[in-house]
Amino acid sequence: MVLDIRDLTVSRGGIPVLEGVSFELAPGHALALRGPNGSGKTTLLRTIAGLQPPHSGSISGAGERIAYAAHSDGLKAMMTVRENLAFWASVFGETDISTALRDFDLDRLDDRLAGALSAGQKRRLGLARLMVTGRPVWVLDEPTVSLDAASVALFAAAVRRHLQAGGSALMATHIDLGIPEAQGLDVTPFKAAPRAAAHDEAFL
Repeated sequence: MVLDIRDLTVSRGGIPVLEGVSFELAPGHALALRGPNGSGKTTLLRTIAGLQPPHSGSISGAGERIAYAAHSDGLKAMMTVRENLAFWASVFGETDISTALRDFDLDRLDDRLAGALSAGQKRRLGLARLMVTGRPVWVLDEPTVSLDAASVALFAAAVRRHLQAGGSALMATHIDLGIPEAQGLDVTPFKAAPRAAAHDEAFL
């Protein structure tokens, strides 16, 4: 099923930040969102992931098909690496975590408490959660924050395998992830025209 975004306007604090966004993301494909800080990439991803309603426009092919990874790693500090992955696998009705441990080089850390991990290790564990969801559409907001070059390569390899298996990925990033399959979409042309907030109109 294709993720289909049509004439989408997204808002922050009730004020539109991007408008008229349209694109399709088919199985086996990746799309990298580009744009300066504050341009609305995170708001767009949160809207597509269903965490906030769109201002207008339509989103189809999303819903329960999406696994979302934000800036927060979403870890339970007093649980081990293995326990964290097993917990998230159980939430999504999955059981196998061995591939996620291996692909993100977490095998040797599997009995370490998540709270004792380095920032980069926590990020790898947070991203490994995607692999235990069983969901075909990965939506990722700056996924390589805190990762060194070797870990970025691990992430890129995991995304490529996901695409080869028929999944898709929508990512906001400022760097080249080493995923040649990924097309780019600059959100800058979709910047919404300035307008006053509703509560300011009484003073105009």
